[in-house]
Amino acid sequence: MALTSKQRNDLPAASFGLPGERKYPMPDRSHAANAKARASGQAAAGRLSAASKAKIDRKADQILRGYGR
Repeated sequence: MALTSKQRNDLPAASFGLPGERKYPMPDRSHAANAKARASGQAAAGRLSAASKAKIDRKADQILRGYGR
């Protein structure tokens, strides 16, 4: 389910894959999986650096693992 503008604006910066830019929101597992997939596509197209992709992947992997559960 897509986030509304209000929901996105209410998210803390830590809920984003790129918090400084507030890009790739990850409030839950489905958004984390989507962010990871979109980051891969953007990196393959040359629109996202390898470092940014790695940062997004690390954050998404934490969420997808359930923080150690």
